Amino acid sequence: MKKRYHQIELFVKYPIEVQKERLNQLVQQAKDTEWGRTYKLASIQNYREFADCIPVQDYTQLQPFIERMMRGEANVLWPGHVKWFAKSSGTTSAKSKFIPITQDSLEDCHFKTGRDMLSIYVNNFPETQLFSGKSLIMAGSSSVNPFNDQSYYGDLSAILVNNLPVWVDLLSTPDAKTALIENFEEKMVKVMDIVQRENVTSMTGVPSWTMVLLHRLLEKTGKSNLLEIWPNLELFMHGGVSFTPYREQFKAMIPSDQMHYMETYNASEGFFAIQDRPDANDMLLMLDYGIFFEFIPLEEIGKPFPNARTIGDVEVGVNYAILITTNGGLWRYQIGDTVRFTSTQPHRIVITGRTKFFINAFGEEVIQENAEQALAEACKKNDCSVAEYTSGPRFMAAGVKGAHEWVVEFDRAPINPENFANDLDEALQRINSDYEAKRCGNLALERLILHTAPEGFFYNWMKDRGKLGGQNKVPRLSNDRIYLDDLLNRL
Repeated sequence: MKKRYHQIELFVKYPIEVQKERLNQLVQQAKDTEWGRTYKLASIQNYREFADCIPVQDYTQLQPFIERMMRGEANVLWPGHVKWFAKSSGTTSAKSKFIPITQDSLEDCHFKTGRDMLSIYVNNFPETQLFSGKSLIMAGSSSVNPFNDQSYYGDLSAILVNNLPVWVDLLSTPDAKTALIENFEEKMVKVMDIVQRENVTSMTGVPSWTMVLLHRLLEKTGKSNLLEIWPNLELFMHGGVSFTPYREQFKAMIPSDQMHYMETYNASEGFFAIQDRPDANDMLLMLDYGIFFEFIPLEEIGKPFPNARTIGDVEVGVNYAILITTNGGLWRYQIGDTVRFTSTQPHRIVITGRTKFFINAFGEEVIQENAEQALAEACKKNDCSVAEYTSGPRFMAAGVKGAHEWVVEFDRAPINPENFANDLDEALQRINSDYEAKRCGNLALERLILHTAPEGFFYNWMKDRGKLGGQNKVPRLSNDRIYLDDLLNRL
């Protein structure tokens, strides 16, 4: 771990050189693939040629290539066959995305992140007793790929558990077989039976799903807090959704000044940054993970050849959309996140949002396109029409599950608003697989809550805020409750 920490210090000291080397490696490795031949990667000598040659990609543009890889074709976006595909929420034209997870990306990105988190933590807290116990890991499940029985798709966490080195499995709980049970209710019962008997010193997972397990564990054991079950618990490594809404709830369940929280910036496409300072909320951008980063100023978003910035050109305080080129076969791929640099010596970032309106308080990644399509389906079914709407999360609390809360002003109201709410919720589940997963059995999310607003409600709200006019739009989706609470106070 000390050796690895010195390597981290190296890319912190030489960020431009490390990223330049990463780009050269990616281009050379993929030059003989179909993608490499199409874009003549063998002739690319520098970043400028690279950026001028390959347009910005989103999932819909790469989807035909990925589907061929899922059917077993080799050397398409990356050398060789790809065995694993991480299933994530979809775009307007696809319910789910399937992100290639190559052996190179597993070793040089995903597994490296786990080691690096431990290396950074041990460097910050050298007296840790972390390795005297086990790490609780909450994982999803994987399935055989229906297009090709030699490959698999599933949650990224399940793919990682399937491929973890033996030494990691020995230090983790529950065992891999239990962690990968597909039925969530069955898995929860077995996980609780196992982990309450272990000496758990750390936890890894998405805050929302981890909280579901922890609440159930406290109910099952009758304990008032987790330290009564795991007295040596000292670390929660989390990512996937914002930790802000959950921070106080975790502190209530783990009442200890010796409990530490460590955030990662991760997605199905890769791991990008790690919180390296316990007293700060920004994260260190990891520059040697087989990922080449570019950053697009917000005014350049949507252009096929934007004026992107490399790591040497970014500025503190500016919002950028991220582009990644990875050893998983993603080329100038726009992941949809926006970040702001808090420092360039070293390069630290905070996540500032998405390039589109969204709700991702529980890992559901509902975007505006999902909401618009679901509303259209529900309106058609209920013979009604919507004038204005906004939606946000109801966060988990003691005895209260999460949900989406909607304020809708109808142009033509449905006969039965409850039927409309049911249809809207069901449509969202059909459209977005991550929302569907969180709604399954009401485990993390309950059915959405619908509030109907009177005629002119949103107009008056915008007028009171000084936001009338063509350049001002009603915020459709928000990942916090700032707009929602203001609206509900007026109803």
